[in-house]
Amino acid sequence: MTYTVNCSILLTELPLLERPAAAKKAGFDAVEFWWPFSTSTPSASEVAAFENAITDAGVQLTGLNFNAGDMPGGDRGLVSWPERQADFRANVPVVVGIGERLGCRAFNALYGNRVAGVSPEEQDAVAIENLAFAADAVSRIGGTVLLEPVSGADRYPLLTAQDALDVIEKVTAKTGKSNIKLLADFYHLSVNGDDVGQVIENHAKDFGHIQIADAPGRGAPGSGDLPLGEWIARSRELGYDGHIGLEYKEPADAAFNWAIRDHAARS
Repeated sequence: MTYTVNCSILLTELPLLERPAAAKKAGFDAVEFWWPFSTSTPSASEVAAFENAITDAGVQLTGLNFNAGDMPGGDRGLVSWPERQADFRANVPVVVGIGERLGCRAFNALYGNRVAGVSPEEQDAVAIENLAFAADAVSRIGGTVLLEPVSGADRYPLLTAQDALDVIEKVTAKTGKSNIKLLADFYHLSVNGDDVGQVIENHAKDFGHIQIADAPGRGAPGSGDLPLGEWIARSRELGYDGHIGLEYKEPADAAFNWAIRDHAARS
């Protein structure tokens, strides 16, 4: 199984730049991150430190989010936020540069919450423009923009796989961009009430990325009751051949015990 460790939600007891090495020490060769900087346009030295932490650890960066705003404060993306459009677009070339230098080709664009004083229609129009802009930019390095349904954010409008797929279809129809794909986070889809099994049957071959956590609780695989192993296996059978993102909450000292047990069972 090809896993990639999300170092923005796991290993958080360590400073961010020490987490890639910790993931490597735990036996993983790939990592992914939410946007790791406080602004859309960090300094060259900040970017270099981040890139060096990954290359020095000997891991591959497989996924990177565009700036999603103040995530701890409740923001969930800039894509559909009219007042932050310039901010989002300034972030895009920084993301592309990191991706080009580190060989990362998957970039998650969180859609953004509904904001007061702006109609949903206006926000959706801005989102289509921004997604097309990002897709064009990452296409120059063979990249893909990912669009993700999210749970636990009352004002975030993309809750089901179909919600995201509808947006992707609109972008493609209006602009012809085809390098925007669904990020299927099995945890988010499940707790939002989506039929994950049916989503897999219908769309697995077209997934841009899979992320997992168990439910309830968003803990490690095996901590809840989701059939994550079955879902992953079926996605593979139907054509998904990418990484599986580990995006769950678990203390560092026990974060990967499930993987150790799984490996032992297969040996």
